[in-house]
Amino acid sequence: MRKKVAAVTLLLLLLLTSCGEEGGSAKVIFTTGFGKDDVFRIGNGVCTVPEIMVYLTNTANQYENVYGPEIWNVSREGVTLEENIKETVLAKMAQIKTMYLLAQDRKVTLEEEENRRVEQAAAEYFASLNDTEKELMAVDEAVIGQLYREYALADKVYQFIIQDVKPEISDDEARTITVQHILLRTEMIDNAGNRVAYSDKVKESIYEKACEIRQRALDGEADFLELASRFSEDSVITYSFRKGEVEEAIEQEAFQLDTGGISQVIETDKGYHIIKCVSTFDREQTDRNKLVIIEERRREVFGQEYDAFVETLARQLNAKRWEEVTLPREEAITTTSFFDVYAKYFPH
Repeated sequence: MRKKVAAVTLLLLLLLTSCGEEGGSAKVIFTTGFGKDDVFRIGNGVCTVPEIMVYLTNTANQYENVYGPEIWNVSREGVTLEENIKETVLAKMAQIKTMYLLAQDRKVTLEEEENRRVEQAAAEYFASLNDTEKELMAVDEAVIGQLYREYALADKVYQFIIQDVKPEISDDEARTITVQHILLRTEMIDNAGNRVAYSDKVKESIYEKACEIRQRALDGEADFLELASRFSEDSVITYSFRKGEVEEAIEQEAFQLDTGGISQVIETDKGYHIIKCVSTFDREQTDRNKLVIIEERRREVFGQEYDAFVETLARQLNAKRWEEVTLPREEAITTTSFFDVYAKYFPH
């Protein structure tokens, strides 16, 4: 029990700084001053068991619909799927509650038409619940409405903060190249799963072999793809990537190649690499990458403001009540549409 409480405490510390690069310094405080259904407090915001149960029930049922009921028997490194889903939901709820407070701090509010959509969404979702679901989650339409209102304001404050972030992204920064790849490894995985580097003498012989393979490709003695199929110790031969997605040594060499060009032998921690450039530019993919990069820059800007705000907040976790929360397992509990209904009324 003590280990679980410590893990949840750490999670609550981390989840509130997950939007940006730096960690926050706000304190997590354990207290006995909670209401009977309070799970945690952030600043002056409270998250209750009924709110948690809406997210938890919908998320769990979505998993079960995809993977079947046997999924609950699966664990990884001693952590069950139920425990993993609980942590995910706790993180999601804490982030939304924090963004809701941030919206209040920045005086971001919902317009009349947006409030109307919140009410419509709440009415639709609540009407979809059967009596068992309403009883188990202990919700009424007002609780659903508040959840949707906080969700909508979290979205809106994000858009408010990033609205002026409009970076210019060059074609070169955004372009994707496609290469064929040969890897000769200079490390092995031992029986304990640890990476063990080969000796310098063995690495030297592997390097000489890589140079020979590269020369055969340059001389046209064999097709590069054929050489990769014969010699590469990587399960994948063809890769596409943009800047920032591969190791720096490979990136620097790859982005200097023309179509058909073959690289020098490149050394990384994994081993010796040889790459052949198949394509240096794809207009459609480059344009898609620009949108991805712009969104990444916006998240960085938002994360900085979010983290600074989090540092001002006290956090209180009702560990005992949180431990008592469990996934619903009754056959009548089938609801999965909470997030879909929100997306219907607040499409991105």
